[in-house]
Amino acid sequence: MDREHTRSLLEQVAAGTLTVDEAVERLRLEPFEDLGFAKVDHHRHLRQGTAEVIYGAGKTPEQIIAIADAMRRQGEGTILITRLSQEAADKVGAVHPLDYHPMGRIGIVGRMPEIDGIGTIVVASGGTSDMMVAEEAALTAQALGNEVLRLYDVGVAGIHRTLSHAKELMEARVVISVAGMEGALTSVLGGLVDCPVIGVPTSVGYGAAFGGLSALLSMLNACASGVSVVNIDNGFGAGYLASRINHMEGKR
Repeated sequence: MDREHTRSLLEQVAAGTLTVDEAVERLRLEPFEDLGFAKVDHHRHLRQGTAEVIYGAGKTPEQIIAIADAMRRQGEGTILITRLSQEAADKVGAVHPLDYHPMGRIGIVGRMPEIDGIGTIVVASGGTSDMMVAEEAALTAQALGNEVLRLYDVGVAGIHRTLSHAKELMEARVVISVAGMEGALTSVLGGLVDCPVIGVPTSVGYGAAFGGLSALLSMLNACASGVSVVNIDNGFGAGYLASRINHMEGKR
């Protein structure tokens, strides 16, 4: 339940079109809904400003459908589903209005929200192989109401590619840096911009990259200030954090 839904409920009570007992009964069911296999947190939008996100991996299509159904009944207009396979998307899309993005393995039930973030979130990837994680970050940020600019394949192996986008990077309110191998892109971007940089190490790389551990450690040890790091391949976490930052009053 979002703030508008809660306000509407209280206005109906004030107007006399809804009894106090009816409002109490609706609110009683609001904190969470027990589906047996899942407890859907309907109050998350009210508490945190964004609805619960469905993590698709490990869930059956039927479970995803049921959770989305419960959220839609409570008035959620945008439901984000991460790590959604094509097979599951086909089944969910037969029941709910689903916009599926295979590159980021993201499904969005309902409409994209109006942009209400303060500035632009730039998502930069080191290479084309990082695009799946980068798209997860970009689509997450968009589904949370942000303007997103994608700069893909701008890694430091050709530093001129990075520097050719200096203007867009310096105008960003948040930069998400997605890179595998040695993860050097994040340090470079951290030294260029005056906004927070969120590093996303990816599992892209040869044997000594250790499935993203090398990039993770490089980003954690970045000499540039203002850099934070999320887990390996966690594009969702970066997009969500960037949205939080972009919805805070402050820089511009």
